[in-house]
Amino acid sequence: MHFGAHFTTELDILKIVHPTIIQPWREKIAKAKTLKDMKQLRRELAEFKVLDPACGSGNFLYVAFRELKRIEMELLNRIHKDFPKSAAEIGTQSIVRIKQFHGLDYNRFAVELAKVTLMLAKEIAIRETKDWVDTMQFGLGFQMEETLPLDNMDENIIFADALFIDWIDANVIIGNPPFQSNKNMQDEYGGEYVNKLRSAYQDIPGRADYCVYWFYKAHHVLKDGGFAGLIGTNTIRQNYSREGGLDYICKNNGVIFNAVSSQPWSGDAVVFVSIANWTKGHFNGKKKLYIEDKYGEQIEHEVSEINSSLSLNADVSGAKILEINRKPKKVFQGQTHGHAGFLLATEEAKEILKQSENNNSVLKPILIGRELVSSKGSQPKRFVIDFTGIDIMEAASYTGPFNRIQQTVLPDREKKANDQEENNKKLLEKNPKAKVNKHHINFLKSWWQLSYGRKDMKSELSKISRFIACSRVSSRPIFEFISSKINPNDSIMVFAYEDDYTFGIIQSSIHIAWYHEKGATLKGDPSYTPNTIWDTFPFPQDPKPKDVKRVALAGRELREKRNEIMNKYDYSLRDIYRLIEQPGASPLKDLHKKLDDSVFAAYGFSKRKTLLIQLLELNFEVADKIKRGEHVESPGLPKCINNKKEFISQDCVKILD
Repeated sequence: MHFGAHFTTELDILKIVHPTIIQPWREKIAKAKTLKDMKQLRRELAEFKVLDPACGSGNFLYVAFRELKRIEMELLNRIHKDFPKSAAEIGTQSIVRIKQFHGLDYNRFAVELAKVTLMLAKEIAIRETKDWVDTMQFGLGFQMEETLPLDNMDENIIFADALFIDWIDANVIIGNPPFQSNKNMQDEYGGEYVNKLRSAYQDIPGRADYCVYWFYKAHHVLKDGGFAGLIGTNTIRQNYSREGGLDYICKNNGVIFNAVSSQPWSGDAVVFVSIANWTKGHFNGKKKLYIEDKYGEQIEHEVSEINSSLSLNADVSGAKILEINRKPKKVFQGQTHGHAGFLLATEEAKEILKQSENNNSVLKPILIGRELVSSKGSQPKRFVIDFTGIDIMEAASYTGPFNRIQQTVLPDREKKANDQEENNKKLLEKNPKAKVNKHHINFLKSWWQLSYGRKDMKSELSKISRFIACSRVSSRPIFEFISSKINPNDSIMVFAYEDDYTFGIIQSSIHIAWYHEKGATLKGDPSYTPNTIWDTFPFPQDPKPKDVKRVALAGRELREKRNEIMNKYDYSLRDIYRLIEQPGASPLKDLHKKLDDSVFAAYGFSKRKTLLIQLLELNFEVADKIKRGEHVESPGLPKCINNKKEFISQDCVKILD
């Protein structure tokens, strides 16, 4: 089913073992002054327990055992150096045993391999200890620890699902839980298991990733003064996953003292990971947060606190949902077609359009995020058959498009719906209260329609001539107006506003800063998540008409210059912004600064105060006013603007003949 990663590099393992085991023990040894203190440390070493609840082949346990052995040698060295007359009493007998190390995994082969790994660790440690004693020349005979007979590790390394078994009372919990997104958990582990998991861990949001459950349970069972260090997908510091894991830790007597915000995974999974080391209780040492710079180097930052977002910026995780941003709904993810049969190449679409002018109503150009930023003129390369909101009787009247869907989409949807019916039947036989998945069954009920046609989005776009769009996944979001005659694909975020003022606000660095702090990531790249970004982002609350005009004009001038440069040099939007990111002067840099200055003025913000803190304070202020029933400015043109038409220009991406 699932098991810990086998390909973690030693460097990444040490990013956990060093702060949770090596560093605390070295500090204890450094503070020990008397022989009595050191004897006490020896007793504590002998009772010290380490647990890896997703141990895989035992790599973490191997490194932890080796390092604890070395700690023991450091302690012996201190004793023999500082108290030579009592050294004979202590001797050189090792007291650290592999039986102090415990692991759990749900892969039988991995469990057996982990046992072998610890046996090898023991053999290597014996040789290393003997070499150390010989080198130190204490004049004492080395009391060789026997390799044989082999230790019985059956009670230490256990085949079990760690999330549904009691964990030992360990001093340190370390490891690399399984990587699986919440979206794929059902397919990977089955509906029955996911239902069982969510019933057992009701404090964890249902949209949290799988590894979050290990963070939650590790802190739940960790004793006061204990340490834990886990690797997770970098979603652990974002949104629902953060709420279920790192937020829970920080709000329940946990202190994160050493963390890596994000780094590429060293294993075979194409993901970015975060590393969090924490303790339950007080921590008086230096806290270190590692942030990757633009060159891919991890830069160490010594900080007073490490927040649950693992960020150097102000912690805005507590920002409140603003109902005025959610209702009426104006921000959408674009359409998900769900089957390739809905998509047509441009030439094929033109042939169908020739058959009947009516086909224009259901055959639309569809734009994806990559085309928006990388294609010249942001031109879509395909069309989509879109029967959203149309019943089967009307859909069938569009003969060419309907026949294509009937031939390509219907057979697949019938098969997937039947398979899902069978799976649900088996699931309910085992547990009548189980939560079953019916999305393929529901798709079959309206098989001629896109999986997610976004009827509400289409309704909003029908009221305006253009909308604001950006690629849903982007390190730097680039916003552009798109003609409402073009359908947006699900890789595009749609903002159903056609005015230049709204464009200026969300293209400014103010909104982009909020995007980077409140968004999620996909394979390392920031992703626009409207529920955390848009729904919490406060618009200026007391702008004057002149402020609104300045923002609108600055946004318009920026687009005009972008279009001028793209047309002159045959650039795409991505080409332009790659040049902007280079050092040196640029007319577009100047226009972005002009836009930012106008937006700062509209907010009334100070450039001497941290931007994110000002936005968070405004978020709280707006939320409180909404609660009291007072007037607040919602996204879009503010109430002070009477003639809204003067803020709607005509430029946008259109289909070129």
